[in-house]
Amino acid sequence: MENILIGINIFLAIVMIIVILLQRSEGGALGLGVSQDNFTSSRSAGNFLTKTTSILAALFIISSIVLVAISRDEIRETQSVLEMEEEKDTGLPQIPESSK
Repeated sequence: MENILIGINIFLAIVMIIVILLQRSEGGALGLGVSQDNFTSSRSAGNFLTKTTSILAALFIISSIVLVAISRDEIRETQSVLEMEEEKDTGLPQIPESSK
């Protein structure tokens, strides 16, 4: 289940990047150097891309929160990282304490 959600999250991120790059540049600082007037010629295309971006961003945030919730459930099985290390190191010889 977690792998499927990670795949969906990566797919949403890639699609969201593409949709953001398709939008008309407002400042022009990071433009392609080519006139983008024909790229999104009408106002409706800009509105469509803006709505699509907001929907993709919302889905990306929701899938990220679900992934965090799933991973927290798996972490709750162990108390802490230190206890996990103690369980792993039980077979190693212990360093004797110095008596003064």
